[in-house]
Amino acid sequence: MTENLTKQTFIDKVFNFEANKEWQFEGSKPAIIDFYADWCGPCKMVAPILEELSEEYAEKVDIYKVDTDAEQELAGMFGIQSIPSMLFIPMGDKPQMAVGALPKDSIKQAMKDVLNVE
Repeated sequence: MTENLTKQTFIDKVFNFEANKEWQFEGSKPAIIDFYADWCGPCKMVAPILEELSEEYAEKVDIYKVDTDAEQELAGMFGIQSIPSMLFIPMGDKPQMAVGALPKDSIKQAMKDVLNVE
């Protein structure tokens, strides 16, 4: 099940940007963050794919969602210009951003390549 993040849950579960200048992932397993908006058509196409992946990879990957309208500070911090945008966060490495509505196969490939999850 994907989880919607607020600024506070983002700080607790992903990155405490108020305390750290350098990226330091707070999670215990790799993660994907979907930056979306309710009015965005492509975002609506990606949402059920991410739900499926969150169930398939429940023990391996955390999948989060950030509503860019409600959480403008988070969207701004990552320079989100277009949605959907997905942030792939591996353990012990820098996160990588993918922009656009990716098909399930592409998301799974990124999970393998970036997150080292199969």
